[in-house]
Amino acid sequence: MALQDSRIASASLFNEGDSGQHADVRPAIFVLDPNYSDAISTLSAANDIDFVLPGDSRRHIDYEQATVLLLRSKTQITAEDIKSYKKLEAIVKQGVSTDNIDLRAAADASVKVFNTPGLNSETVAELSISMALALARRIPKIDRRIRSGEPIIPSQALGVSLYGKTLGLVGMGAIASSLAKKWIGGMDGRTAGYDPYYNEKMWSSFPADKVRRVSFLDEMPKVADVVSIHVPLTDTTRDMISTPQLNLMKPNVILINAARGGIANEKALVETLKGRKLFGVGLDTLEVEPPTLQTCKDLLSFPNVLVTPHIGASIIENQSQSGLATVEMALSLARGQESGSRVV
Repeated sequence: MALQDSRIASASLFNEGDSGQHADVRPAIFVLDPNYSDAISTLSAANDIDFVLPGDSRRHIDYEQATVLLLRSKTQITAEDIKSYKKLEAIVKQGVSTDNIDLRAAADASVKVFNTPGLNSETVAELSISMALALARRIPKIDRRIRSGEPIIPSQALGVSLYGKTLGLVGMGAIASSLAKKWIGGMDGRTAGYDPYYNEKMWSSFPADKVRRVSFLDEMPKVADVVSIHVPLTDTTRDMISTPQLNLMKPNVILINAARGGIANEKALVETLKGRKLFGVGLDTLEVEPPTLQTCKDLLSFPNVLVTPHIGASIIENQSQSGLATVEMALSLARGQESGSRVV
């Protein structure tokens, strides 16, 4: 179940003694980011497919042979990359968002792009509600003060209760649905969500008095005690939560972004935090990743800001499951069998 080391060598695309000439060239899957060992074991067992893993020195020589690329969020696939892979037929992205892939260039080159929606829903929902609870009870701030040797007076470290409160959802897809179930079941709370692409069937099983869909984004901040973002980063969602929306939020609101950096405008967040309006901000995704003391200097100056390095899907069980799913999808595509969720 361990994450595969990026230094592992690959199955060779050349026969021994071939002197650089391709022999019996078969479909080739290029794994561009480290993956879980059980997923790589599944790939290794495919006798009809060649593959290359991260760290293979031949990757820069043989990249033109790639039939399918398998990647996560770390690797960027540009238009130039797509042109370089002369035999490329498909790209498989582990996770939902595909903002690290030039989709227009892929479509122009007739390269199919697939993702794995739904596999990360529970894990990202868990992180989102964990962040909200930790901020509501001031856990990160209190922990840091104790570690620094500062005495804590409980009556002066009061948190807020989330029981019976309203969760505002920016986006009402699979992750938001999973989060809403946990919120309603665990907090006995209500939800108010905004999504112009609302899937009514997905929400049909929820109690009618617990779920409210608003028609306009600006309606939701006025009623929510916690706002959680769950939309992809696109031209229309960039800076979706900025000064106007932040100004509409209730006092002592908690804001969570476990979707993508850039959806919540970070400069606007800093200015709003200076005004002490937000009770807490949890960011698992930022405009510049990974977060560092330098890139997050302004945000980290506030004790009520909690930052994690894009770990929404980083759970052992989920990484194994999603790794296997992407490998199986890549194998099917390399064999000429289309399967999975196609983006382009």
